[in-house]
Amino acid sequence: MKENLDGSHAVVIDDRRRLSGRGAWLHPQPACMEQALKRGAFNRAFRGQVETRDVEDRLHALKEASLGSHPKQTVLPESGSEN
Repeated sequence: MKENLDGSHAVVIDDRRRLSGRGAWLHPQPACMEQALKRGAFNRAFRGQVETRDVEDRLHALKEASLGSHPKQTVLPESGSEN
């Protein structure tokens, strides 16, 4: 968690686990991040209102990456009955 210039607090993802200060551990899977955001877990863990933009951005990136590795099929293959 870091303090912004306006005095608010924001969650910062520390992949290397080296930043000082209060921390909260979370599985790096999108489902865990989504559930933590939905339930307000970061506000409870940090005992106050925190900005979660860093987590939301990471969740979005993970979802995009998973879509890229398994692209959804948008065009159905021909059944052969059109011939």
